[in-house]
Amino acid sequence: MTLDQQAADAIEDVRDELISLSHFIHAHPELGYEEFQSSAALADALEKWGFDVERGSAGLATAFRATKGTGDFHVTYCAEYDALPDVGHACGHNIIATSSLGAAIGLGAVADELNVRVTLLGTPSEEGGGGKIDLLNAGYFSDEHMALMVHPFASERLDAICLAVDHFDVIFTGKEAHASAAPWLGINALDALTISQVALGLLRQQLRPGDQIHGIVTEGGAAANIIPSRVVGRFMARATTAGSLAELRERVNSCFEAGALATGATLEMIELGHPFSHMEADPDILVHYRHAAEALGRSFQLDDDEEPRPTISTDMANVSLALPSIHPLLMIPTNGAVNHQPEFTAACITPDADQAVIDGAVALATTAIAVAQDAPLRHRLMSRS
Repeated sequence: MTLDQQAADAIEDVRDELISLSHFIHAHPELGYEEFQSSAALADALEKWGFDVERGSAGLATAFRATKGTGDFHVTYCAEYDALPDVGHACGHNIIATSSLGAAIGLGAVADELNVRVTLLGTPSEEGGGGKIDLLNAGYFSDEHMALMVHPFASERLDAICLAVDHFDVIFTGKEAHASAAPWLGINALDALTISQVALGLLRQQLRPGDQIHGIVTEGGAAANIIPSRVVGRFMARATTAGSLAELRERVNSCFEAGALATGATLEMIELGHPFSHMEADPDILVHYRHAAEALGRSFQLDDDEEPRPTISTDMANVSLALPSIHPLLMIPTNGAVNHQPEFTAACITPDADQAVIDGAVALATTAIAVAQDAPLRHRLMSRS
């Protein structure tokens, strides 16, 4: 029996548990750094299946590291399990977590034959905080040779255009006043944000391709007859590279400063989480991933046709700049829905989504097996350390 078949059989042996765990995570959506039930369920499963588990990695309550094997070639799978506000697992992190878990089990079953060490890293708060960056900064990717994961999406793609992104809050502080009797005594913080948003809207005419700005108002005042004294907005700025993002932020920040200047409100800007970088997927690892996924009946016709790649952002990008990594998009049928829509949430626990958990696990496991047996590629990856 081939190593690929042994790995696939090991995954098939735990199929029901993987799908049950995917559904459990989906049914218990938890926001970033608060994924207590999901991370515990994953760590418990890993201990059950013979992994050495470290909980609370990098001082993060919901991060963990699970290892198996003692080989000299170190493969890491990343598991995400945080949800989004309001729409739950509308980015399919339940599928990400359990496909990575299955891949670790599959590769772990043949780790000794390949002289491989396999790690599954539980990485909290991908939706803004950046748990992988916390772990990266704490040295958790320092002796790995490659990092892999898949991400559910409405189409099958080898990779996406991954934009660098900043997350930040903008707080304008003014002064209350009666909106009818003495509005001239107030300083309208909402006007400051309105002026800023108009400036941002006009700025979009001159943005470079790949530059993006979007945001919401989280606090807009207390009552219609009170001049708003405190207004808060949450924004994201994206660009093709970290350098381009820094240039964009100068222009974006000026828009908010203009709102403060025009109204007399004070401005405070608070950075949220870590900046996410652009991503550089390793092309040689992707070749093996493509072969593994196509063996399962998946097609990359959109890539072959050179259709425009979707744009996303992820903290896996920061990992990719530190060690060879891949982040392919794994198709699940969505009836036209896209990530971050409630309809996508529903699509993540269908029978097709359950099969994607297994396909993702097998593809990731057999990718690692192929890389481990590709002597020139293995040498290149290991020579980095």
